[in-house]
Amino acid sequence: MSKSAFCIATTQGQATTIVERLQSQGFASSDISVLMPDTAGTGDFGHVKSSKASEGVTAGATTGGVAGGALGLLAGIGALAIPGVGPFIAAGPIMAALSGAALGATTGGIVGGLIGLGIPEIEAKRYEEKLKKGNYLISAHAEDGDRLDRAKAIFKDAGAEDISTVSEASAPKA
Repeated sequence: MSKSAFCIATTQGQATTIVERLQSQGFASSDISVLMPDTAGTGDFGHVKSSKASEGVTAGATTGGVAGGALGLLAGIGALAIPGVGPFIAAGPIMAALSGAALGATTGGIVGGLIGLGIPEIEAKRYEEKLKKGNYLISAHAEDGDRLDRAKAIFKDAGAEDISTVSEASAPKA
């Protein structure tokens, strides 16, 4: 069964370091997810309302350099406008979770998407609060325990906070 390791990075530099270290340790860009607030408001991408807007998220189109550096090279990077929470930039499998069927009718936005990825509700709410404060949520998908341990070690060595792991049994396929 696949698992993912999650953590909170408090700065863009720390997030970039974590992503670069994951990539240097053999994690594919498609196995790394990042969710961050869109504080730049640069308008580098146009917002396109998706059919999932009623589920709490509107996905946006994207350009390659919207996040910059290693973060801009991740798979599926795009913009999300999350009602009641604000604008975010997401990349990787988390983008599909936040803009797709993982969002439940009773719990929408970030919390619903994270629950859909297998994160317990209490942790999902804690992550949402940290994201609202400008932090970065990073996850790494791992097929085995060794890779999961490697991801957690990278998070720890970079000084990340709130490191956790979840089973992906209920995760949506991108």
